[in-house]
Amino acid sequence: MKKQLLTISTILTVFTLKAQNKILTAKDYERAEQFLSYNVEPLVGGTAVYPNWTSGERFRYLANTKNGKEFLLVDPAKKSKVAAFDHQKLADALSKATGKKYEPYALPFQNINFADDEQSFQFMADGQLWNFNVSTNTLTESKSAAGRGSAGRGGAMNRMGGYAESVSPDGKKAVYIKDWNLWLKDLASKKETQLTFDGVKDYGYATDNAGWKTSDRAIVRWSPDSKKVATFQQDQRHLNDMYLVTTNVGAPTLKAWKYPLPGDKEVAKLRRVVIDVENAKVVSLQIPLDDHRSSLSDDIVDGGQLADIDWNPDGTEFAFLSTSRDHKISKLQLANATTGAVREIFTETVKTHFESGVNSINWRYLPKTNEILWYSERDNWGHLYLYDAKTGKLKNQITKGNWLVGRLIKVDEKNRKLYFTGYGREKGNPYFSYLYQINFDGKGLTLLTPDEGNHQVSFSPDFNYIVDAYSQPNVPTVTVLRNIKGKLIDELGRVDVSKLTAKGWKAPDVVKLVAADGKTDIYGLIFTPTQMEAGKKYPVVDYIYPGPQGGSVGSWSFAATRGDHQALAELGFIVVLIEGTSNPMRSKSYHDMNYGNMGENTLPDQITGIKQLAEKYPIDTDKVGIWGHSGGGFATAAALFKYPDFFKVGVSQAGNHDNRNYEDDWGERYNGLAENSDYAAQANQTHAKNLKGKLMLAHGMMDNNVPPYNVYLVIDALNKANKDYDLVLFPHSSHGFGANNPYMMRRRWDYFVKHLQGAEPPKEFNLRGTNQNQ
Repeated sequence: MKKQLLTISTILTVFTLKAQNKILTAKDYERAEQFLSYNVEPLVGGTAVYPNWTSGERFRYLANTKNGKEFLLVDPAKKSKVAAFDHQKLADALSKATGKKYEPYALPFQNINFADDEQSFQFMADGQLWNFNVSTNTLTESKSAAGRGSAGRGGAMNRMGGYAESVSPDGKKAVYIKDWNLWLKDLASKKETQLTFDGVKDYGYATDNAGWKTSDRAIVRWSPDSKKVATFQQDQRHLNDMYLVTTNVGAPTLKAWKYPLPGDKEVAKLRRVVIDVENAKVVSLQIPLDDHRSSLSDDIVDGGQLADIDWNPDGTEFAFLSTSRDHKISKLQLANATTGAVREIFTETVKTHFESGVNSINWRYLPKTNEILWYSERDNWGHLYLYDAKTGKLKNQITKGNWLVGRLIKVDEKNRKLYFTGYGREKGNPYFSYLYQINFDGKGLTLLTPDEGNHQVSFSPDFNYIVDAYSQPNVPTVTVLRNIKGKLIDELGRVDVSKLTAKGWKAPDVVKLVAADGKTDIYGLIFTPTQMEAGKKYPVVDYIYPGPQGGSVGSWSFAATRGDHQALAELGFIVVLIEGTSNPMRSKSYHDMNYGNMGENTLPDQITGIKQLAEKYPIDTDKVGIWGHSGGGFATAAALFKYPDFFKVGVSQAGNHDNRNYEDDWGERYNGLAENSDYAAQANQTHAKNLKGKLMLAHGMMDNNVPPYNVYLVIDALNKANKDYDLVLFPHSSHGFGANNPYMMRRRWDYFVKHLQGAEPPKEFNLRGTNQNQ
């Protein structure tokens, strides 16, 4: 009897499971995979313009013409557009040289690099670097880097992908680090000269190895005359080490480097110096040691160079910014490059944290007129101000209003005009960037890029012309040529998605919502399945990146693919990306809404936003999932721990779960000093006992950005609380997972399909790149 009852029970269980659980097949996953970048991008047509400016005012770009893919040369002054070279003769020469047949308007490269004389250019094809002379139509194999733009101000590329050498503006010399000291190399003669002699381990010159930055490049700021560098000797002798351990057969290798944390007694210190590279003379600035801080997000490097430094033209002095450890005090000073004497110009003190722009440094020293262009959010919006550099007194506010300056692009001292990007001034989406011009006195504000959308601009070398590419997340890119006054000269190209739409592709919806405070506008993107079933409610997956230096959406320009959001939607989900309060490109008060409590993670905004979306979209609010990476990993685990009745399934990747265990500058910028903020209350392990749903944790064991002991703390807390969870570790991966990303994506899809949708995924589906042995 018991056996019979068991059999009946088993039959009923199987019947119930079959009735409730559907099975996703490999074909379902294959269809979703069609929406990943490697399948979508080849179907994107039209022209995306990447101008290659000459030393004059002309430029070349790859266009989609009636012939096919054609490189064009544009002369804005003459309003002409012609072929940049003889495509047929290049195709014939390349075919002969390689033994392969190439067509003139389907050449196997998309980038060309012209030499300074513009008579020849280099390109990569068939695994070889080639040189083509446009005057003689001759093709030769090239043995060296391109003459134009091969090194530039940033320096020569090293084997690690960073800039080991920093090249002077005149391109004749470079500085580099050797044995903790700075050396000079003459690039023509290869002669090397030691510039400093007292550099020692953990107290070296120009080092780029504090926190998660560990490159071997030299961090300096060259004077315009190429005779001096402003740099520092970085004292890290008092700091603790961070450790990573390799996974291999035999004894592991211990990797150690200096990694200060919030709450440490001290952070890395900078002894600021000026080095006369011609005479190997080192001059110390006559100020106390500076904290390792800048007005950028969380580093002292700006475009490969030392941040917050602005030289005068003759290299006799430079302005620089000293920022306090908590980013609340920013002191602008002027240094004599010969004596090291320093004069304070003025100091700005803020309640939370000072920034000089949207991921940019917007202050400038104008020595000809003894003025300072300054950026401040003192009136709740990021604006430009003009100061007297001698007296430190404010002369006038330049920009004003309920909108903000993003990046100062060009300072025209002769005509006393500024060119900059701005956000929130025009009607519509406040995250769209526009280009503006204004006079130093605050008059003559002019919108130069009037078309609605997010604008990305490229200026000609003499700033007479603008290549303007504008788009929206759901409107493909249009690129036009304008003069410096904003007048339209010509349309250069449009991105064509007709082949994509024919395949069923669609762009995400752009939505406007209200934040958890009930009054603040927030924005987002929604991805829905291309084939939706009438009357069906869909589980929702919330992709989150809480910032505060960025947001979930990232770029607000058009992109045919954004990660795997549409692919995941194709598996039967509605995927949402919501820019929560405390993200940038809005007002100061908006950016500061979570200051001192990064553990908030914009989660109240995510919840209220999803509930609002459920009024318009067929969303099942009883089936809400969430995932994110890095800060998004931190937010994902927090979502399941703090709001366990709303978020049911989460995939937390590479999360900085306790900001006491993440680099000092990040936490102290947005959370304040440890003694003034309750870091423990925000840490995920504090709340792990509240887990009710399904949580997958993933981390790279060689993560030098967010060290893996961040996830260990959460694991330990879950174990102690007797909670079930899933864990994926990548023994050789750093912060981004690298080659393991396809595997992680597939595991993420499986997790949501199984636990949020209640379906069975195909076993070990092989996304492209998943099997690294292929």
